[in-house]
Amino acid sequence: MRAYSPTTAAYFAARASFHAHNLIWFKAKNRTTGADETIGFWTGDDHAVFTIGGETRTYFGAGTMAKFDPLRRQVGVKARTQRVSFSQVVPEFLQLIRTYDERHAPVEIHRALFDPLSELLIDEPHLIQRGFVDKAKFPTPPKGGMASASIEIATHARALTKTLSRYRSDATLRARSSGDAIRQYASISEAVDTPWGRA
Repeated sequence: MRAYSPTTAAYFAARASFHAHNLIWFKAKNRTTGADETIGFWTGDDHAVFTIGGETRTYFGAGTMAKFDPLRRQVGVKARTQRVSFSQVVPEFLQLIRTYDERHAPVEIHRALFDPLSELLIDEPHLIQRGFVDKAKFPTPPKGGMASASIEIATHARALTKTLSRYRSDATLRARSSGDAIRQYASISEAVDTPWGRA
């Protein structure tokens, strides 16, 4: 069960109406300097500053040019993916793709709740999903078509699905380096019990 702050939980318990916006935060490596840098987008119309976990973050307004697939919640360690689509005309999104190496970049998705009457933030945005960029697609649109791009975000549970590295035999290693015999007993390593330090 997801834990909410007392303010958010009380607002939900009161069954009051609210207006929600999604926020997405990337931490990617700069292709030129190699330094880790951050950039964020949200579904609001203009740039906005949010405080999350004591950190002040600036999110660029993407409005309707950022579309989130329905956010699904479930219990367990099953790997999940979340797709976010952007219009390629968003200049800050082009900066993310061209300036940063977005592959496997850590991502956080938060949801901000606003009072529909006062249009004020009800509470600090709460975390919906944390993961990393798994795939990025930038198809070339047909002539006169709408340019768009999508990013697929995988949860950290994806790491549990990684398989072991490929088994390499002694012959494979010697084909690369004939004098390297480190794998000469690889084929019988599981069948023969050899105490450490003995020939």
